[in-house]
Amino acid sequence: MIARILTFPLILVLTGIAALAMFIPALHALVNEDHSVSRSFAYSGILGMALVMVVGLAMSGRQRAGPSDLQNLLSLFMAFSALPLFLAVPFYEGLETTSFLNAYTEMVSCVTTTGATLFEDPRRLGDTLHLWRGMVGWAGGLLIWVSASAVLAPLNLGGFEVTATAEPGQGADATGRFERATAARRIQLITLQLAPIYIGLTGALWLLLLIGGDRPMVALIHAMSTLATSGISPINGVQNGTSGMTGEMVIFLFMLFALSRLTFSSDTITTARPGLNNDPEFRIGMLLVLGVPLLLFGRHWLGAADVNQVPDVQVALRALWGGIFTVLSFLSTTGFESADWEVSRNWSGLGTPGLILLGLSLVGGGVATTAGGVKLLRVYALYLNGRREMERLVHPSSVGRSSAGGRRIRRQGAFIAWIFFMLFALSVALVTVALALLGADFQEAIVLAIATISTTGPLTQVAAEDPINLLQLSTPAKLVMSAAMVLGRLETLAIIALFNPGLWRD
Repeated sequence: MIARILTFPLILVLTGIAALAMFIPALHALVNEDHSVSRSFAYSGILGMALVMVVGLAMSGRQRAGPSDLQNLLSLFMAFSALPLFLAVPFYEGLETTSFLNAYTEMVSCVTTTGATLFEDPRRLGDTLHLWRGMVGWAGGLLIWVSASAVLAPLNLGGFEVTATAEPGQGADATGRFERATAARRIQLITLQLAPIYIGLTGALWLLLLIGGDRPMVALIHAMSTLATSGISPINGVQNGTSGMTGEMVIFLFMLFALSRLTFSSDTITTARPGLNNDPEFRIGMLLVLGVPLLLFGRHWLGAADVNQVPDVQVALRALWGGIFTVLSFLSTTGFESADWEVSRNWSGLGTPGLILLGLSLVGGGVATTAGGVKLLRVYALYLNGRREMERLVHPSSVGRSSAGGRRIRRQGAFIAWIFFMLFALSVALVTVALALLGADFQEAIVLAIATISTTGPLTQVAAEDPINLLQLSTPAKLVMSAAMVLGRLETLAIIALFNPGLWRD
C-alpha cells in the first residue's frame, strides 16, 4: 500500500499528509470549545483529502514507475512554495482578522523552519493556531531531514556536493549505495529510519520541559521548534517560559543535534577516523559555541581595566551562560534567546551585538540537518583550502599529507563550496536591494535578507536596534520575503538544478 502511494508525485503525498494533520488542531479546538477554529481546520482537511483522492484516482489509471530524483526535487520546491497556499487556508479562516497573504507568508515561514512571525503579540493567536504553526514548522524540519538523504544526497546537493565525486545536480556515475533502490523506495526506507528518531527526540524534550515547569502547550511547541530549528514560540521565546535556566539547559543539549548529522547517523562522515570528536563540523561548531561567548565574556575586563570593581560571580556565570546558549541557538539557526542574554550584553558592554548573531546565522549548522545557513562542512572545506594555500606560500614544493577524501574536500570540494558561498552572498545582496527598493531602509533590508535566506527568523527581533514589524511591510516585500525563505531553505544550487532539461523533458 505504501509502495503504491509513493509512486504518486511527492507533492501529492505531502498534501495528503497535510490534510490529515489538520484534524489534530481541529480536535484540539473542539476540546477547548473553539468551534469556529475547529470547523476551519476540519473543513479544510476534508476538502484537502477529497482533492488528493480525486487527483490520485485520475492518475491511477496510468502505469507509473515512480518519480525520479529531479521530480522529487521539484516536488520539494513546490512543498515550500505552493503547499503553504493550502496550509494557510485554515489559519486564515480561523484567525479571521488578517489577510490571506499574511497567512501565506506565515506558513512559508513555518514550513521552511524560518520562524519569522508577522504576529508579534502572541495573544492575538489562540493555542490552536500556535499549535498549527508549531506542527507545520516541525513537519518542515522532518521533511528537510528526510529529503536531505533521500532527495538531495543522490543529486549531490545540500552540502553533499563537497565530498561527492559527481557534479552538483547530477547522480554519481559509479554504483553507489542508493543506486539499487528507486527514489520512492529510498524515501520510504529513510523515513522509516529517521522519523522514529525525530519523534522520539521531540517527545523526550517535551517531557523534560514539562518536568521543568512549562505548561504542556508551550513545552510541546518549544520541543518541536528546537528539533526543527524553527524558533517558533507561543510566548515570544524560551526566555518567557516558566522552566527557566533548567529548560534552557535541556534545549541546549538538543540543539547540538543541529551541528552535525553524526550525532545520530554515520552517512555523512568526512574523516577516516570515526567518532563525533573527529567530526570537523561538530568541532568547528563547538569552537564557535565556546569561543564567541568567551570573547564577549573577556571583553568585560578589557573595557573596565582601569576601574576597581569587585566581580560578581553569579552575574558573571549568568552572562557566560546567556552567551553560550544564544550563540548555539543562532548558529543552529533556531533563534531562541536566553533569558540571560541581556546580562551577557551588559557584561560585554555591547548594546546590540547584532552583527555577531547575523554572522553566526550565516555560518549555520551541519549538513543534512534541519539547520540553514552556509553549513559548517562548506566552511571546513574553505578552511582546508586556505590552510593548504598558505603552506604552499611558505613551501611551494610541498605535498599535501591528506588522504584521498581530504584532497577531494580541499580541492574540488572547496571550489564548489566557494561557488555556493558566492551564490549565497549574491542572493543576500539581491534580496537586500529588492527590499530596499520596496521601501525598507538599509539596516532593515540587510537584516531581513539574512534572516530569510539563513532561515533564522528571530533575527528580525534581536539583530537590529529596534524589532522589525513584519506586518507593516508592503505586499511586494512580503512576497520577496517568502521567495527568499524558499531560496534559503532549498539552497541556490538546488534551485539551479531544477533547470535541468531532463526534468522538463519528462
